[in-house]
Amino acid sequence: MVIWLLVGFAAAIALAYRQAAATLWLGAGVIWLALGYVFNVVAGVGAGVAALLVIAPALLMTIKPLRRALLTSKALGLFRTIMPAMSDTERAAIESGTVWWDAELFSGKPDWQRLLHAAPAKLSAEEQAFLDNEVETLCDIANDWETTQIWQDMSPECWQYTKDAGFLGMIIPKQYGGKGFSHYAHSQVVMKLSTRCSAAAISVMVPNSLGPAELLLHYGTDAQRNYYLPRLARGEDIPCFALTSPYAGSDAGAIPDLGIVCKGTHEGEQVLGFRVTWDKRYITLGPIATVLGLAFRAEDPDGLLGAPGSLGITCALIPTSHPGVNSGRRHWPLNAVFQNGPTTGKDVFIPLEWVIGGREQVGNGWRMLMECLAAGRAISLPSANVGLGKVAVRGTTAYAAMRKQFGLPIGKFEGVQAPLARMAGHLYACDAVRKVSVASLDAGEKPSVISAIAKYHVTERARIIVNDGMDIVAGKGICMGPNNFLARAYQQSPIAITVEGANIMTRCLIIFGQGLIRCHPYVFREMEAARNLDRRKALEDFDSAMFGHVSFVLANTVRAAVHALTGGRLISAPAKTDPALASYYRQANRLSVVLALISDISMGVLGGALKRKESITGRLGDMLSQLYILSCVLKRFEDDGRPQADLPLVHWSAQDALLRAHEALAEVLENYPSNIAAGVVRGLTFPFGIPLRKPSDRLLAQVADVVQTPGETRDRLLADSYIPRPEIDKLAYGELGLRLLPQVELIDARLKPAIKQGLIEPLPISTTAFTAWRVKARALDLISDDEEALLARYVEYADHAIQVDDFAQDFGLLEALQQRKQALEPAAKRRTSQGENASVN
Repeated sequence: MVIWLLVGFAAAIALAYRQAAATLWLGAGVIWLALGYVFNVVAGVGAGVAALLVIAPALLMTIKPLRRALLTSKALGLFRTIMPAMSDTERAAIESGTVWWDAELFSGKPDWQRLLHAAPAKLSAEEQAFLDNEVETLCDIANDWETTQIWQDMSPECWQYTKDAGFLGMIIPKQYGGKGFSHYAHSQVVMKLSTRCSAAAISVMVPNSLGPAELLLHYGTDAQRNYYLPRLARGEDIPCFALTSPYAGSDAGAIPDLGIVCKGTHEGEQVLGFRVTWDKRYITLGPIATVLGLAFRAEDPDGLLGAPGSLGITCALIPTSHPGVNSGRRHWPLNAVFQNGPTTGKDVFIPLEWVIGGREQVGNGWRMLMECLAAGRAISLPSANVGLGKVAVRGTTAYAAMRKQFGLPIGKFEGVQAPLARMAGHLYACDAVRKVSVASLDAGEKPSVISAIAKYHVTERARIIVNDGMDIVAGKGICMGPNNFLARAYQQSPIAITVEGANIMTRCLIIFGQGLIRCHPYVFREMEAARNLDRRKALEDFDSAMFGHVSFVLANTVRAAVHALTGGRLISAPAKTDPALASYYRQANRLSVVLALISDISMGVLGGALKRKESITGRLGDMLSQLYILSCVLKRFEDDGRPQADLPLVHWSAQDALLRAHEALAEVLENYPSNIAAGVVRGLTFPFGIPLRKPSDRLLAQVADVVQTPGETRDRLLADSYIPRPEIDKLAYGELGLRLLPQVELIDARLKPAIKQGLIEPLPISTTAFTAWRVKARALDLISDDEEALLARYVEYADHAIQVDDFAQDFGLLEALQQRKQALEPAAKRRTSQGENASVN
């Protein structure tokens, strides 16, 4: 009897673990009972009771018409009563885009081959040439200090080159005069520009992200595309898109800006259109835009377009020269000088043909925006912030390797190594997220949840990178000037946190809220079935989804318990991956099961109230996010060809992601509304305690050492960023000095006996002290001519890298104004001359 029961229990565990179909459960039950009968374990009444307990439920699950009649119809009615209400804007946001690897992470059994076999991001020859030439040229002329201090904008030369070289039309197809670049090329351009000048990066980024060009490509009429796209590609028109208002930020669906359907005069004719009133804020490129993309609520009280009433959010294109459009004034976001400002209009009549997509797209504006943002969030801000991170890591690691205190480079102190390792590890992970996410876009996906993860976590980690860099370089980072590579990033990092959906909102509402519905294998199907007014179809669809969901919960319950008892050792790592990383794949699979299980338990315990438990959903979103970040780190290592020298970075990034995921789970359970449910989850998933192990001090030292050492690993970490020449950007001095450091260290090691004997002092970094030192070293015949020349170059570079700027009493403002005036005078004279010639003619 005991053996028979154990066999039955083991079979049930195996079937549940594999999420077996009802027919397999029925077949296994029949075989199990037959074995019991054959071996006289059960007979007579006992056999009947066993059959009733085992065969009857399996038979009910197998016969679908019976199942629907007895169970599904009642469950559907109950589900409809507890299903949370969803507004049209919420529905549009949730349904926007596609699901990709995020769905695998919610499945409890991610198919790693799907991720690992996905084509890595790659540039075409034309795109690479553009980066090597046009982008390099723009980086050369876009001096960040002069942009901020002299021009408070990109210089006229930069703007002209940006237009002439086609930067504003990268996403516009070639048939309209654009570049037709891939998403990855777009990302690479923005990232590289961000390593030089944030104003240039943003000025290029915005026309190529969510805005008129993107909306026209997907929804515009042929006439609108043919007119605007060539002008946008050539830079004849500068676009902006006005969505945010003072009273509708993250809740952009609640915009108060209003357009009333009416008749008005346009080009001498009476036409249908909208009389629009708006008050927008924070519009990038708004002050200089020539064409304004505008989102407003459309109302048709007189029924001129159909039934009277609200038509929904609508998007239109309006020339800023149109009567009633007010723009030109600027905001000043944290001393950043990219063009950003308000736009207003009161009772401005626009014809119906100015609506993007024409009459057919009236009321579809919110869906347009959400569908485009589903992809765009993964490109713009992640790319720009990876660029900022690369500048911070490049400058800080060089500084830490050369700057000495107490006779040692500060990068050798453990207190400095910890933030250096964080900086490098976060940058490795952020760039991995960027590359994998953008590659999915180029593969045809529009993963809205992944885009939100990328935007939130890359910008948050970039803030950590910059803050850690500021702690290390200290006074060097505080004193503004052309020698300071960190201050602008430090000032401006909150901007990225704020735009394209504030990070607090993104974390608490979008990542898990949208992820649960879209990425869960069954929830969205259940909701769609419940909304279906066709009773028969609704019942069939809900039946399939609901019992799939039940099977899913049972499978994850069993998997979680098995993994808990075995420590996840039964989970197999994907074939043909690096054995050194196998444990990370196993832990990711285990956490995938836990995430799916706790998500289902949360829906069962909290129901519709779950969406209002933002502390819970935020932490569950953190679990999903960290699993995605870990996945990207593992894929990046494979895509890079498994360079073993990069393993310290991979280990740190993977361990950090796992730590954060486990911390999020622990905080969920500590604050769970139901202590009983929390205890059940804890007992099923981590009965011996949730692991909260941080990367070791030894690993921190390895990471810090590898990023302070010139070589392939550091080059890969900082790849595709702008590497300036000294005459263009003083950041170059740190890099040049670091490249010489290995040779300097060899000389230094050879001189140690002489230093110990008191014959000579250690090599100074100060150029003044070095003058006397080199004379003494040569007199003692301690260094050769070549070594003296090398050390002289090193000291010069290191001194430049360590020094800070100083200014006249007015901080150079008068000089800056004079430079600006002198640069503008030739253009003013040309305009005057042209005007005089026109008068003569």
